[in-house]
Amino acid sequence: MIRYKTKEEIELIRISSLLVGKTLAVVASEIKPGVSTAAIDKIAETFILDNGAKPAFKNYRGFPGTLCVSPNAQVVHGMPGKYILQDGDIISVDCGVLMNGFYGDSAYTFPVGNVKPEILRLLRVTKESLYKGLEKAIVGGRIGDISEAVQFHAESNGFSIVRELVGHGVGKNLHEDPEVANYGRKGTGPKLAEGLVIAIEPMVNFGKRTIRQEKDGWTITTADGLPSAHFEHTIAVGMNKPDILSSFDEIEKVLNGN
Repeated sequence: MIRYKTKEEIELIRISSLLVGKTLAVVASEIKPGVSTAAIDKIAETFILDNGAKPAFKNYRGFPGTLCVSPNAQVVHGMPGKYILQDGDIISVDCGVLMNGFYGDSAYTFPVGNVKPEILRLLRVTKESLYKGLEKAIVGGRIGDISEAVQFHAESNGFSIVRELVGHGVGKNLHEDPEVANYGRKGTGPKLAEGLVIAIEPMVNFGKRTIRQEKDGWTITTADGLPSAHFEHTIAVGMNKPDILSSFDEIEKVLNGN
């Protein structure tokens, strides 16, 4: 069942979502060769708690970390641990917080040191795919409009879309209806109406779209071992354009050295 949000509830989701962006900006300042994913996770947990919120992922269905940290061929749900970031890596960092009874959720894929141009292009196209989908999140459309826009941009640039994992509604629960697939046909799926808050999150593979789950029960990896990228925003459907509740601004200030 889809739960539509009031304007007041959307503002509370915005507060949570902006805190996610600030957390990812703190993480961005620490991402460099030689740093462990466990160290990044601890920094994020401390920052979230210091800001009066709770990490949304920690202990969610038994997940041990504050962040999902997924380097290189890991698509999503990577577990923080002993892995040490290497020059040339990419790493998807997915973060959620719970504050004032509402969740925020966002993800960003970071380059580590000197990354190959073709992998940087994967990051760029994945992020572009997110925004192509966002453009379709307007009242009167359908979920499939978002899905098709994401899929078309990624595939027309020679990459592949992960199909088994999807975006979702966000609110008092971290994952709510409706599911937001990253592939599909326009004009299909639930109607987009005012008060609908969703997380749109393309997962785009450099190689084939097939994935596998690791023995830890969480980590999802590309079947061919090639890199994958992941970007995510929490948004509210708008009349003429979406209201993006999360933000990459603070992250990109850090990445651009501002």
